[in-house]
Amino acid sequence: MISEPTPARVPGRKPVARVDVVGVPMDLGADRRGVDMGPSAIRYARLKESLEKLGIEVADHGNLRVPVPESATVEQANAKYYPIIKAVCEELAGVVRDVIGQGGFPLVLGGDHSIAMGTIAGVALARGKAPGVIWVDAHGDINTPLTSPSGNVHGMPVHFALESHAVDPSRMVFIGLRDVDEGEKRVIRELGVRAFTMADIDRLGMSTVVSEALAIVAEGENSVHVSFDMDGVDPQEAPGVGTPVRGGITYREAHLLMEGVAASGTLGSLEITEINPILDRENRTAILAVELILSALGKTTL
Repeated sequence: MISEPTPARVPGRKPVARVDVVGVPMDLGADRRGVDMGPSAIRYARLKESLEKLGIEVADHGNLRVPVPESATVEQANAKYYPIIKAVCEELAGVVRDVIGQGGFPLVLGGDHSIAMGTIAGVALARGKAPGVIWVDAHGDINTPLTSPSGNVHGMPVHFALESHAVDPSRMVFIGLRDVDEGEKRVIRELGVRAFTMADIDRLGMSTVVSEALAIVAEGENSVHVSFDMDGVDPQEAPGVGTPVRGGITYREAHLLMEGVAASGTLGSLEITEINPILDRENRTAILAVELILSALGKTTL
């Protein structure tokens, strides 16, 4: 007799009963087309089926509507398409707020990393306070329109989230940094945000990095949001990203990170961003993204 699957269980946290998937095919924040297909690539990598194997109910809310660049106006050269991105993020915030209010676990699929403004704002609205944030990325994404060398908003979501008080700098941690602009370095130092570069990961080991990160950001069940840019992973493992930087997080380090967060019992929301299928090989980056989502939600070897 085949037994029914049971919800994923991790010591220290309640089982995740339902995951609410929200796709945001945003590419206005980047300077390269293709990342808008990221949500489809992740779904195609058997996301729903894999979650259901863990005994998790999946409610897929489809994709938010995002205008394409060809039909949009740039308006601000130092923050390209910002009014449109802001409007989409406000809609996303409402969806995330409602998902949490109804007892679901929001899993947001990008799209470029500018969508994090909406995800984090929605979590803050639902929880009544800024969540602790673990930001996994090769880049700081904390440029302002005045410091950004490109004007691309996917390099600014942390700035805008801080500006709106959706993020508390004392409860935010960067993991995997290795390509940070001079203006970003200055802001990170001024705000006192804890940043673990790849040199720190090499020196301390990912296990220690995760423990120290959780000590900073976590305040109990559902208190942590993980915003995972797939370019945080080394491009040998995640080739399908628009801004790859060599020397990133390894396959096993990425899983150890997600497993550590899962084991803490504090994860309340998750987003995966910056997968560009046009640049990928056999959907490898999206497949890895699904594997990492499963680790974050409690999948273990034994």
